[in-house]
Order: sequence, then structure tokens, then C-alpha cells
Amino acid sequence: MFSQPSLERARIIALGLVVSSSFVAAGPCDLYSSGGTPCIAAHSTTRALYSAYSGALYQVKRGSDNTTTTISPLSAGGVANAAAQDTFCASTTCLITVIYDQSGRGNHLNQAPPGGFSGPESNGYDNLASAIGAP
Repeated sequence: MFSQPSLERARIIALGLVVSSSFVAAGPCDLYSSGGTPCIAAHSTTRALYSAYSGALYQVKRGSDNTTTTISPLSAGGVANAAAQDTFCASTTCLITVIYDQSGRGNHLNQAPPGGFSGPESNGYDNLASAIGAP
């Protein structure tokens, strides 16, 4: 029916597909952790950095009414739900107010407070990032 060499090639191809699909599913922080160097903080406005992460990536604030919403991945380990942000921010401006730490350690990124240099915002705070380019 099938020759021995063609069966061997089929087995190698199947094994390659299984191995490569497992690499694709792993997020960057999964890979670091497997090497013994886990992420202490994991921030991204474009994707989950762990294959199992499905929580909030970041929060945006709408300029027209100061309402906030969180943007999460489309699925665990996936990319940010850009359509949700586009709908929420339609016909107004949005600013990123929090970038959430995906590591579970609570190292969220918030607006920088005044320090040695007084920022341009009220009370010396730094500017927030525009959400137009994110994700």
C-alpha cells in the first residue's frame, strides 16, 4: 500500500506539525518561565504574553464623557480586541489610563506621578498615551 520511506516521511511531517503548533501556542512569558527566568512584569497593549491569559490588557478612557473600559484579548493567549476599542472610542478621543500586568504580580502601569521633573498635566503628572495607535 504505502512504502516504508513514505510512511517515515509522513511520521516526521506529523511530528513537526505537533511540535511547531506547541511553539506557536506558547506566549513569550511562557517561554521565559520554561527557561527558569519568569516574567516579573508582563505588559502589552497588543497581545497576551501567556498562552492562558485572558484578563484585561489595558484600560482606555473616552474623552467625551471620561468613561473607562478595559480591553482584553479575543481569546486566551490571543491578540487585543481592537474592535471593542474602536467601538468604544468611535467619534471621540481615548487615552490609555492603565496597562495591566499579566504576570499576576500587580505591577500595573498607571499615569506617572510628579517626581523630580514636573510633568505637563495638572499637578505635575505626566501625559497619558493616546489610544489611537493601540493596539
